[in-house]
Amino acid sequence: MADNLQVELVAADRVVWSGPAQMVIARTAEGDVGILRGHTPILSVLTSCVVEITEPEGAQHFVAVDEGFLSVAHDRVSILSQHAALSHEIDLDAARAQLEEAEADPGDHEAQARARAAQARIKASERSR
Repeated sequence: MADNLQVELVAADRVVWSGPAQMVIARTAEGDVGILRGHTPILSVLTSCVVEITEPEGAQHFVAVDEGFLSVAHDRVSILSQHAALSHEIDLDAARAQLEEAEADPGDHEAQARARAAQARIKASERSR
């Protein structure tokens, strides 16, 4: 375990993924960040994106997240988001329908946030194939 990161990805209603990881990639307000063991401590705002988690054995998990927070300290990565879904949990047809609905009203900021979340879900689902 000492050679790995300890990762916890938490949504408002559950722990989405927890365990050791070799690498985590996420998008913050400052841009994409790749996190490996020994990473400098950071606390940043997370944007709607696909978080990639690579386990020590090489298995990858793709998680669609809404906005939230990313914290890294002492080889521990905490990702907190209101909503998060592992790629295999995503209903692709529903995500595409939400995206179309949200894009229909460009003046609605809440709809645009839903559109970004739907795009992240679609990307996560596509990356897991």
